Order: sequence, then structure tokens, then C-alpha cells
Amino acid sequence: MKNWLFMLILTIFIVFDINPQDIITADRYLEMVSERYSSIRDFETYIVIQSGGREMYGHLSYLTPMFLRIDFTRPSEQVIMFNGELLTVYLPEYRAVLNQNITRRSGSGGGGLVLFRRNYAASFVTGPDPVPLEGTQETVVKLRLIRRSASEGYREIILSINPSSRLIRRIEGRTTADGLVQFDFSNIRINQGIPALRFVYDSPPTANVYNNFLFRDTD
Repeated sequence: MKNWLFMLILTIFIVFDINPQDIITADRYLEMVSERYSSIRDFETYIVIQSGGREMYGHLSYLTPMFLRIDFTRPSEQVIMFNGELLTVYLPEYRAVLNQNITRRSGSGGGGLVLFRRNYAASFVTGPDPVPLEGTQETVVKLRLIRRSASEGYREIILSINPSSRLIRRIEGRTTADGLVQFDFSNIRINQGIPALRFVYDSPPTANVYNNFLFRDTD
């Protein structure tokens, strides 16, 4: 039986001219996307966040290794910024600046999509072929990520990836409370030479400042 099974498989590979290296698993595809992001020094994108029936819009800037800034147009003037050590959120509605010191744990760094690959198991949603991205004229490859540990805040994540650029167009996260959070990225521009000064935020002088609003930072 082993002999004829081997011959059948070999015949299929010969007839259809299939190279075993061309068969891409979900893990390998996620790895290739991770490699793509590892090669990016900076990027800018328009972002839409949907959660609990609420929509937020803004402009996102990212600079390696861990600089992130979102300037919102809705809510107007709201800002979220992280410089690798300090998370700052400005809430214009309350004239409040929320600061949180972040201590990076040993081994928590790494380029690309290291945390996704480390903490989630990947599979294709419908297969490796591109499918329509809901609400757009685009097609994407969809990966389903299932958490490996109950400690992860999202029990399931769906990545919608542009098959040509291998850039993520949409992230859908299902929380432990069964809530859905969706991030859409459009007009993505990479390696624009974003200066580090963009990630220096001067809060309005009349705003009230609240430090360590999430938790007290400890070493």
C-alpha cells in the first residue's frame, strides 16, 4: 500500500507540475507577512476603528522600533502616542492627558509580527486564495489566529492581508467577552522617512494630567 500511495502522490506532482515548496501553510504565510513588516522602517496609514457600535477615524504614524502615534479626526483632536516607554492619551472632551509608563519585559521585543506568531496559532479562513474584503473592491488573504493561552486578551483574530504587498488591510479581534474590535488600514505608505520628532507630544497647557492611569508601573 505504501508503494502505490507514494507512486500516486508522485504522479500527481508530475502531472500538475506541483513543487512541494510552493505549498504555503498558514504558518508560513504569516511568517512571510512578518518578514515583510520586519523590512519596514516606518509607515503611515489612514485608520478606522470600530468597537461597540462606535467609529473612530485618524492618521496613524509608526517608526521602528516602537514609536506609534494616532492623530484622530473623530473624535477631533484626540491623540494616542507611544514612544517605547510612555503611553500618552489626550482626551479633548475632558481636557485630560493620561500618561502610563510602560516597562518592557525581557524578550518582549522583536520585529515583524513576533507576538502574533508566538501567542497565536494560524490557519486560513477559507484557504490561501484571495477572497473579497467586505465593504471594498479588494481581495485579500484571510488568516485566523487562535490564542494559545487564556491570558491573551483576544481569543480570536482575523487578519485580512493584501496578497501583493503583504500588508494588513484589516484586523478583527474577538475579545474574551465576545466583543468585536475592527481596525481598517488604507492609503498605506511605507518608508517615508518619518522623523522621530513626530513622536514628541506637547499637551495643551490647560489640560489636566493623570499619570499611571492604567496601572502603577513597577520594575
